[in-house]
Amino acid sequence: MSNKIDKMLAEAFEFTEDGNYFDALKLYDLALKREPDNISILVDKGATLQNMGRFKLAIRSYDKALAVSPNNIDALLNKGATLHSDQKYDAAIECYDAALKIDKKCAMALAYKGLSLGETGQLHNAIKHFKKALSIDNHFDLANISKEIAQELLKSIKEQKSKIQ
Repeated sequence: MSNKIDKMLAEAFEFTEDGNYFDALKLYDLALKREPDNISILVDKGATLQNMGRFKLAIRSYDKALAVSPNNIDALLNKGATLHSDQKYDAAIECYDAALKIDKKCAMALAYKGLSLGETGQLHNAIKHFKKALSIDNHFDLANISKEIAQELLKSIKEQKSKIQ
């Protein structure tokens, strides 16, 4: 990667940190004109689009990255997270499963899959995935918080059922 592109990406990162997504996108597009197959630029552009709520364009950017590098875990996780945000939970789970085929100890893929499973009502399975993520990385806050929420949900469902009977 050239020095000029490094500077553009650093500036784009600053823009996204400040919530200035349009200027960040301009820089990503300029950088991609020079290096159209640069995975990290494609993933960062996708993340910026995702932050803007432009899910279809974000997924398109991740798909371009995956066309160049089908086993790129960042692209898979980000695509899954975007699909999840767009309430396409089954498609999100497919992305997480693809990431887990590459690295079965990817705590983030396990926790994200747990979130999507939880959204589809599969709470026991979700908790299993959160626990697995925590067994790999016991400081993984997302997995810990999500596991507790899922367990609370299960508890309240059981209490509701016992009130009905």
